[in-house]
Amino acid sequence: MPLFPFFFFSLRKLQFWSALNLPISLYHWNNFTVSSEPKTTLSPLKSPTETELKIKRIKEKLDQLIPPRPFTHVNTTTSAAHSRVTILNPQDTYCRGDQLDILVEVRDHLGRRKEYGGDFLRARMSSPALKAGASGKVTDFNNGTYLVSFTLFWEGQVSLSLLLIHPSEGVSALWRARNQGYDRVIFKGKFVNGTSQVFTECGLTPISSAELCEYLETRDQEAFYCVRPQHMPCEALTHMTTKNREISYLTVKEKSLFNRSNVGVEMMKHLEHIHVSQCYQRENIKEKCQIGMKVPVPGGYTFEGRWITTFCNQTQFNTIKIKDCLKGKLIYLLGDSTLRQWIYYLPKVVKTLKFFDLHGTGLFKKHLLLDAERHTQIQWKKHSYPFVTMQLYSVIEEGYIPREIDRIPGDKNTAISITLGQHFRLFPIDIFIRRAINVRKAIERLFLRSPATKVILKTENIREMHSNTESFGDFHGYIQYLTMKDIFKDLNVGVIDAWDMTIAYGTNNVHPPDHVIGNQINMFLNYIC
Repeated sequence: MPLFPFFFFSLRKLQFWSALNLPISLYHWNNFTVSSEPKTTLSPLKSPTETELKIKRIKEKLDQLIPPRPFTHVNTTTSAAHSRVTILNPQDTYCRGDQLDILVEVRDHLGRRKEYGGDFLRARMSSPALKAGASGKVTDFNNGTYLVSFTLFWEGQVSLSLLLIHPSEGVSALWRARNQGYDRVIFKGKFVNGTSQVFTECGLTPISSAELCEYLETRDQEAFYCVRPQHMPCEALTHMTTKNREISYLTVKEKSLFNRSNVGVEMMKHLEHIHVSQCYQRENIKEKCQIGMKVPVPGGYTFEGRWITTFCNQTQFNTIKIKDCLKGKLIYLLGDSTLRQWIYYLPKVVKTLKFFDLHGTGLFKKHLLLDAERHTQIQWKKHSYPFVTMQLYSVIEEGYIPREIDRIPGDKNTAISITLGQHFRLFPIDIFIRRAINVRKAIERLFLRSPATKVILKTENIREMHSNTESFGDFHGYIQYLTMKDIFKDLNVGVIDAWDMTIAYGTNNVHPPDHVIGNQINMFLNYIC
């Protein structure tokens, strides 16, 4: 594997947790080396690095936002059925563009008013007949009351929903459990030496007192470890696979909070539909969508299946416009399979884009689309560890996203889209925070050599609500969503708020259907053309 020069760029001091308008609320809510020596820990540093201090500050802030909550019995936790929901200033007819506010007073299963907040709530309004949907904004007053605000984007009959995803006691338990261990996933590395091959255990932290191979990214302080196989060098590592370990850091009592019947319970089931009228026509002239714009929440809504932004004038790209936009472009998609969906979708609408065989195997090989006549190249490459899948994937070309960005010269016709999150949900939050900070540093380096290069961040999709909440639940994704938005908030990048978008569509699928993918790509094209 190649050795890379050492770079270090300072990151301006993070000003954490600015006021964020969010659809869900908690509270307000390579320098690369291989070592074959037997080691069990990284060499201690004389003093914490700037990155270490930032990670510590962010974790401390998160701990303040998600304080421990007493949990003695399920009856003392938040009950969707007993909580009270009241429309403020109710009307017979509402006007399009108005804001509808709802006061929520949460109570436990005994009907007693709760005195603290922190419940994990999801607000959404929809009109299924119109294929319309939008997220709502939840403000937590941290005293057992919440304000849920909906902007009435379209006319017609509108249904309102407020889901209690987890009570605050469940949130507290998930946060404690997440940060307790790195061993929810078993990594198995395949080492090949001639005709011999062997699998050994690997991980994000030193696995045992056995002789280890350390795969260190010294500049960015990223590390991965494997038990060294006998009679093979550490450089013989070629592939990786994973499986989930049967382990839990939740108590039996805490696990009861995450039974299917207790997750995603409707709190507004007795609320009637509301009717929205046009009332009056308002001119709303918006600037063209472009890189660097601040994305509010909600940043848009769906109508007739199409995503419509609220903060900029959006172009709808048909096949001809997509071809024109992509002409002469070099596009790098870096991240997980939710971005790989983009590279599968594009050839369905642009028939001149063809896959080029790079001789890899499996779903997680590097994918390359080419349109030679229009000089268009689109590449997808997975992010590096942690990457969680039972399928065997190659690590020969493995590169952390910061290193991948460092290899891109960049120019006005180069665009990069990045997504991180789903594969990080199973590990303590410091892994994700470190990677996000390192990605930001790499983008800053890119802008120094090529300020015209366009960078677009895609936030996480929401996913299935009832699949292994402790490891994969959306609470973990939401914390990462908040962290990502804050770390990148003052950088000149575009943002595709897939979290907001997938709530609006109500997909609840880590891999949403094609019409959602098409609208994510449409937003990307608005930023680059």
